[in-house]
Amino acid sequence: MGDVTERTFIMVKPDGVQRGLVGKIIKRFEQKGFKLVGLKFVWPTEELLKKHYADLAARPFFPGLCKYMSSGPVVPMVWEGLNVVKTGRQILGATDPKDSAPGTIRGDLCIQVGRNILHGSDSVESAKKEIDLWFQPKEVVDWKPAATSWIYE
Repeated sequence: MGDVTERTFIMVKPDGVQRGLVGKIIKRFEQKGFKLVGLKFVWPTEELLKKHYADLAARPFFPGLCKYMSSGPVVPMVWEGLNVVKTGRQILGATDPKDSAPGTIRGDLCIQVGRNILHGSDSVESAKKEIDLWFQPKEVVDWKPAATSWIYE
């Protein structure tokens, strides 16, 4: 694969975990051809979530967001591939499900913004920060799938 790949951070939120959608979400990224390099099943603390959502700290919904996100387990993941941040956001759909196109995860599986089942990095820079916050370096595995030459030129 001659082109530079990047990594993104995708997290299944408590509503996605409770609804049993983790496998469907992983399947969508795998079917696209992206490589899973990190995965956890954790119950996050409000402290960790306050760091994760620090850019939203001034917003009125921030306390409720952190409380909700710490109400159950989540599945943080690291995905790798060419343009994975931008394409990953397209796979997820718009943050507000009513604005998400059919065929996107949120367009197919969500109704309200407060239960939009996923978080996805919005830039390469935020992906790096989020990956570093949620994963130790040894938890992100560098490997080469046998199918790589069938996905990339």
